Amino acid sequence: MRYQPQRTTALLFITPWLIGFIALIVFPFVASLWWSFCRYDLLAPPDPVGGEHFVRLAGELMRGEAFGLALWNTLYYALLSVPLSIALGIALAVLLSRPLRGRAICRTIIFLPSVLPVVAASVLWLWLLDPRDGVVNYVLEQFGLGRHLWFQGSDEFLFSLRFGSKDALILMALWGIGNWMVIYLAAIGDIPAEMYEAATIDGASFWQRHRHVTLPMLTPVIFFNLVMGIIDAMQAFAQAYVVSEGTGEPGGATLLVSLHLFLSAFRDLEVGYASAMAWLLFVLLTIATALLFYSAPRWVHYRGGRR
Repeated sequence: MRYQPQRTTALLFITPWLIGFIALIVFPFVASLWWSFCRYDLLAPPDPVGGEHFVRLAGELMRGEAFGLALWNTLYYALLSVPLSIALGIALAVLLSRPLRGRAICRTIIFLPSVLPVVAASVLWLWLLDPRDGVVNYVLEQFGLGRHLWFQGSDEFLFSLRFGSKDALILMALWGIGNWMVIYLAAIGDIPAEMYEAATIDGASFWQRHRHVTLPMLTPVIFFNLVMGIIDAMQAFAQAYVVSEGTGEPGGATLLVSLHLFLSAFRDLEVGYASAMAWLLFVLLTIATALLFYSAPRWVHYRGGRR
């Protein structure tokens, strides 16, 4: 084979990336799979134990303890925060796509929270949701809705009608929907005006135009945000760590799967158990994503037909 200097130059350029990819992605990926079948505490060599960790995870899941509790907290957070973020993001995008006075300022104000560091936003919400002196409780009291414990309580609004820690995490997520709104605004701006004009000529009202034109045309973006939102929610960590000071309290209400995994690996030094948990989370996310892609042809509309 004749020497090709261009190929050598290209290999030299991509070598640093290949080294980083192998060292930081491929090796940890393979190592964590091996560790999931071992008892490993970072100090002694890994000791193979077969599927012991997965049996333990299954037992905790059945009893609702440790991993079972963390998975329930994460599902509660994901299944409420993601749909609410999508709905609120679309509503704000539709409203701010209209020619209103001060529209640019409103867009900026809504978008700003999404660029704040998670730690800073979490500290701010700890103050806003303080059960005794928080602004949110003060406003709720003015409307006769009483005081709530928020980050100091383990209640769940869906079951007790009292806001607790998980509901506070969801409120934090809704506060940062500015980036979702910007994506929907861009998608709405890309919808041909002729479609709205045709709907208006046919006698469609404001709500009918958005129901039969805007929403179907937004379904590819909704699908993208749904997939990414579920993945992000299932991997949420920083906000739960900050508001609970790394404990998952009160009553385990803020113990999300990522936080439980972190504490198991680096506080309890149960790296094998944490690796098994990470792989189980990976499998669950893969199944959820596959189901979303399987359902997509039934409700996602693309220009020129479904795909």
